[in-house]
Amino acid sequence: MNKLHELLYKACRMRASDLHVVANLPPSLRLYGELHRMQEVITETDVHEMIDSIITAEQRARLLAQGELDFSYELPDVARFRLNIFRQRGSVSMAIRIIPLHIPLLSDLQLPPVLQTLITRPQGLLLITGPTGSGKSTTLAALIDHINRTERKHIITLEDPIEYMHTHRQSVIQQREIGQDTSSFAIGLRAALRQDPDVILVGEMRDLETIRTAITAAETGHLVLATLHTSSAAATVERIIDVFPAEQQNKIRLQLANILVASVSQRLFPRMDGQGRLAATEILINNTAVANLIRTGKMEQLPSIMQTSKEQGMHLLEASVKEYMARGLISYEAAKLFIEGV
Repeated sequence: MNKLHELLYKACRMRASDLHVVANLPPSLRLYGELHRMQEVITETDVHEMIDSIITAEQRARLLAQGELDFSYELPDVARFRLNIFRQRGSVSMAIRIIPLHIPLLSDLQLPPVLQTLITRPQGLLLITGPTGSGKSTTLAALIDHINRTERKHIITLEDPIEYMHTHRQSVIQQREIGQDTSSFAIGLRAALRQDPDVILVGEMRDLETIRTAITAAETGHLVLATLHTSSAAATVERIIDVFPAEQQNKIRLQLANILVASVSQRLFPRMDGQGRLAATEILINNTAVANLIRTGKMEQLPSIMQTSKEQGMHLLEASVKEYMARGLISYEAAKLFIEGV
């Protein structure tokens, strides 16, 4: 067994979420949000041998030309991995995300039941947001899996790279990887509109063209699921609008008011029982009041609507964090920065 496989097996056994390999340092595992160094120092020669054991000649050429490389890798019956290899200070490092082979159910993730209702919508834009490493990909995979188990749909995913692997159940699922199956999110998304989809998943809305095409897809009768790196559900709406030139923003506000299903923001917190992490959520659902605020550009009032619309499934992150604390699932120490007045 090569050295990289040994590290990957150990990371899986210890239930790490990430593995970092840096030349002349011990590898580091991210366990429940915190980095922990292992013991044996990895040399630069070790790093190059690890990389050589898993990349192709074409991938090596891309790494040399661009200085970084994103791709997925699988150890059969163990896990999948999302790797980013990159050059830094004259050497090469690896950041590796561990992706379980098993796609969790929505109930396993303890996500709010309202999400099961939101993904039955025939069309619109459903956004899953949060900082890097907040579990967005896992939530999206669970949502797609729920549709796959319960509805007869044609689902197309655009991912960079493909993380969770879906199997055909009630639905037909086509998973396309950026760089392998299509050259960009925007191009793949435009092509998807000609492929008779019911549901389109966009791994990340990175640029204006991708966002514009996603909005068009949601307007033309498709349910579009996508992610953004934003800090709150309300900030997500502003982020989308601000991407567009000033002269187009009024039009985009009107479109968003019509097609937004919901914006779900999440963050991960370590469980008190040591059994992994939980996603605390913030949910903004597009009802008449929310649509009116988006249409008129009064985004600063969205949190007030979320606070007073609990019966519709809306809530702020603070409410989700407090609920987990009350149930003894997460500690005050882990949650205090997200509780107002602390």
